[in-house]
Amino acid sequence: MKKNRIFKTISGAALCTALLTGCSESWLEPKPLSFLTPENAYIDADGLLTSLAAAERSMRHEYFGNGSGYTCELIFSDLCISGTTDKAGPLQDMDRQLMPDANFNNAENSYLTSHNWDENWNQIKYTNVVLSRMKDTKFVNEAEKNKVLGTGYFQRCYRYWRLINQFGDVPFIDVEVTYPRYDFNTCDRWSILRRMKKELEFAYQWVPEQVDRGHTTKSACGVLLMKVYMSLGEFDNAIKVGNEIVAKHPLMVNRFTSTKNNHPNLMFDLHSVEAKSDPANTEGILYGVSEPNNASGTGSAKTEIMANCVPMWNNNVVKTPSGKTGFAVTPDSKDVTAGIVEDVNKTYGRGIARVRPTNYFQYTIWTEKEKNDLRGRYNHDSWRRMEDLIYNDPALKKANDPWYGKKAVKPVNMSCGDSIRCWFSWPHYKVYIPDPTAGSGQWKGGSSPIYLMRSAEVYLMLAECYYWKDNLSEAANMLNVVRNRAGADPLTAQNINIGEILNERARELYYEEHRHITLVRIAYTYALTGKPCEIFNGRTYKMENLCGPKGASNLKDAGYNFWFDWISQHNNFYNKGVKNRFAEYTMSVHHMLWPIPNKDIRANTNGHINQNNGYLGCENNVTPLQVPEEGQFMKD
Repeated sequence: MKKNRIFKTISGAALCTALLTGCSESWLEPKPLSFLTPENAYIDADGLLTSLAAAERSMRHEYFGNGSGYTCELIFSDLCISGTTDKAGPLQDMDRQLMPDANFNNAENSYLTSHNWDENWNQIKYTNVVLSRMKDTKFVNEAEKNKVLGTGYFQRCYRYWRLINQFGDVPFIDVEVTYPRYDFNTCDRWSILRRMKKELEFAYQWVPEQVDRGHTTKSACGVLLMKVYMSLGEFDNAIKVGNEIVAKHPLMVNRFTSTKNNHPNLMFDLHSVEAKSDPANTEGILYGVSEPNNASGTGSAKTEIMANCVPMWNNNVVKTPSGKTGFAVTPDSKDVTAGIVEDVNKTYGRGIARVRPTNYFQYTIWTEKEKNDLRGRYNHDSWRRMEDLIYNDPALKKANDPWYGKKAVKPVNMSCGDSIRCWFSWPHYKVYIPDPTAGSGQWKGGSSPIYLMRSAEVYLMLAECYYWKDNLSEAANMLNVVRNRAGADPLTAQNINIGEILNERARELYYEEHRHITLVRIAYTYALTGKPCEIFNGRTYKMENLCGPKGASNLKDAGYNFWFDWISQHNNFYNKGVKNRFAEYTMSVHHMLWPIPNKDIRANTNGHINQNNGYLGCENNVTPLQVPEEGQFMKD
């Protein structure tokens, strides 16, 4: 890896160039257009859109694979913690591990750097190549040009949306970098938001609604624009756009898909592999595309979502009351057919619990009002518990053990670490993706399109907008659109506060929304508006010292930001003295924003990139630059 990976030169290296050597015959020499170079690829709108399609495809990457980059969003939230307890390295003790020089680049330590810093910068630079080359491209008309420009704006804004809510103030790059540069400077996140607003308003006007699945839609631009409006306190503008989106994308309220008879309820329909490919699905707005049995290779990437989200039932820890191993990946096929035991591997997936849900997600949000909720723990079709699993190890049958074919019982001597990883409930309907290509091997989560945006979230954002405007009746109405579809009891204005809005987002959007970003966005909004937070007895927040006092610290006092206060109240692991063999689960106020990797700060010798407050190096910070709302910021 190069010293300054993020800001390395982009030109022809962004594309694959065919090189032919060893042939002297002139008739074997390729014609110029056979080379895939920027000069040849970017001659028309199709070439530009093809390049942007690579950025669109990369949006799915953070959700796919063992310990996917998305899991980092969950473990910095109220919903989950890192469940890998059999080794050192996973991000659990934030006070000790989350440092600017730490190397988070694989599934064992949460992919913090590679997927949530490097990958976003990579896609920004690729998108900037397209946007910069547009001036030399011939278009059929202005509409075609604006479609490409709007799609490029969306891709760049999508990445900056991630960066400014995960890392705060960051450099802003809006040109193609064609030579090594080390003169980047930190820019103010609010000015980046205002620039994003302008670009997304343009994109929302010009990007068409009807495109092939997996590509950027007008409504996708609108969803991101809504989030920017909300961040800037422009709630009326967000409401206007949100109402336009849901008018085009009504929720799916009736059973559908060709496989609906194989599913127990509508929630299974909605989140099935078939639903995300079904043209009748009006709810989906933006998809990450990966189709089962797709021979193109990259088009059939596996989610491994079941490995990430299901308990690790097959590691010899979950024993029967008689002290024997309870589960096997390969059970007795005859007993499976006879219904004596289950093939747990194929029914639920071979879990390794990269993320382990909190009590808040498993229990607290499912109240009497959710007794009939199809999404919740009271519905044993949708949610599964370890107690629902049936001991199936063939060795039990061979030993005539009476527990063979009986439901699991939690071992009385299970350690805290094993309990964290091996014994919890999970939303089966949300994370089950079959993997027939695995055969009798471990089913970790197969290929499937995924929702990156859908209209259920838009209703929940509309509810939040009305909350900020103190229109609690209309906020309840918006929440009830989603709740009614799921079968939950309706809410009234008296039920509405920011906590109930976050509860509903957790019920509906698990493993979809960027939960950490949602909490950070809300934390900034409380500081921006000064609105008293009713769930913390009217506590108010300020922009000054949002991440605690200046300087490096592990502060755990309440009242600095909503993100820390909310997680402290609802995550039953962080700062509660919970330990596994290798780490204690800790978190501090400044961890709301993640550290800027020191490798890029040090390599940027001719500019200045700030470190976030609370981390070593923040004492050298300077005032961030302001990004203009229009026009070029960086000079070529």
